[in-house]
Amino acid sequence: MNYNSTRNNSTVVSAAQAIAQGISDEGGLFVPQLLPKYSLEDIKALAAKDYRGRAKKIFADFLSDFTEEEINESVDAAYTAEKFGSDNPAPVSYIENGSTKMSVLELWHGPTCAFKDMALQILPHLLTKSVKKTYSGKEAVILVATSGDTGKAALEGFKDVKGTKIMVFYPVNGVSPMQKRQMATQKGENVSVVAIEGNFDDAQTGVKKIFTNPDIKAKLAKNNMLFSSANSINWGRLLPQVVYYFSAYCDMLNEGKINAGDKINVVVPTGNFGNILASFYAMNMGLPINKFICASNSNNVLTDFIKTGTYDKNRKFYTTISPSMDILVSSNLERLLYHLTDGNAQKIADWMAQLSANGKYTVDDDVKEKLTSMFYGGYCDDENTQKTISDMYKNENYLCDTHTAVAINVYQQYVAQTNDTTTAVIASTASPYKFAKSVLEAVTDEKLPEDEFAMVDELSAKTKTAVPTPLSSLKDAQVRFTFECKVDEMPDAVLDGLKIS
Repeated sequence: MNYNSTRNNSTVVSAAQAIAQGISDEGGLFVPQLLPKYSLEDIKALAAKDYRGRAKKIFADFLSDFTEEEINESVDAAYTAEKFGSDNPAPVSYIENGSTKMSVLELWHGPTCAFKDMALQILPHLLTKSVKKTYSGKEAVILVATSGDTGKAALEGFKDVKGTKIMVFYPVNGVSPMQKRQMATQKGENVSVVAIEGNFDDAQTGVKKIFTNPDIKAKLAKNNMLFSSANSINWGRLLPQVVYYFSAYCDMLNEGKINAGDKINVVVPTGNFGNILASFYAMNMGLPINKFICASNSNNVLTDFIKTGTYDKNRKFYTTISPSMDILVSSNLERLLYHLTDGNAQKIADWMAQLSANGKYTVDDDVKEKLTSMFYGGYCDDENTQKTISDMYKNENYLCDTHTAVAINVYQQYVAQTNDTTTAVIASTASPYKFAKSVLEAVTDEKLPEDEFAMVDELSAKTKTAVPTPLSSLKDAQVRFTFECKVDEMPDAVLDGLKIS
């Protein structure tokens, strides 16, 4: 299994090279040349395994330059009951009130209470092995731009991992108080956190520019270092997300919720497009999926793109109560477009150049037709997000966070418009306690306490749900990182953090 760049088909690398490098030299993303194909019998065989067994099978089919021992070691270390609370790190909860059935894929039971743990607990194992295979003796410098959840999950995954350093950039006013505290109190000798004066797109663009800056790369090489990424632009971040869609289907089979071969709809609250793209890969591998429902908040650039075929980031940026989706440049969309154009790297390079120069591009009619046949796009503003949280709690006794509520609301819009009641798997991406203020406002009319942790306690008391230990323990954690910088100062912040000049 080799990988191409979305912007240059002549670039061909191994899985280890793709993971170690993170992004191609010309700025493209690595994509598999072929996808393994799973029959219904293969899916039934997966259903007989536990989550780790399913992961090992899928990883082995994509990581052909890894040994069985390396894959087993990585999976067994990542998905432990100690880290995720049970042997199934991605359980499914069922809401079956009336004619609308929802299967909620809970992806937030890991150490940072967000779906990013599903990938970022295994990525350090894959990355260190990849660097050893391709850049023996070099130290990997992990740069991360985050809209909230990726940063903490990456920091937790890579803390004190030998042969790595990690630096996370986040928008100073673009994450929740709990997300900010998670990052500011992060332990580890090899970690660093910087707030930037800008939004997530500024952070992401800044990181991409640093990745491809020849002067900075030369300075790293001189110091026996190389850049890599823990964002979902890294194939090693995206591949683990494919696993949990297969696993959810297998669990639903085993629990009699569906029959083998039944199609499902997949609903994903979407920012950078990695999570929903993973389900697209799963479908193309053989998982029976009927429709991809792409749920956005008020930053609804993807909704408009799916409807019109024009991607236009030239619009107002909203800071919402679902901050992990406050994104106007969805990086992983590039991978989808590569596949929808049958691997036309030149076309992708041209569209990405237009996006960089003008902030917009329009796909051709063939791609638009493929897109709209598979994807539905909808969005939900803050008011309706809170109403959905309230309705789900009052009517279904199910407490969800501000991102999952967006997905549920958009799914309800989809059903109302299409009457499609195919069983839906909704990706639930974070614990409601990461966004305690917004969730508490949705479920009570009483005056809220001023302190974030008092809100957490009040939410627990009101809903009779437990506060996840990783969040409750932050109350007394020492704040380590308070540094802020402008976007154009990010390169200097990286060099200063690495103590090189």
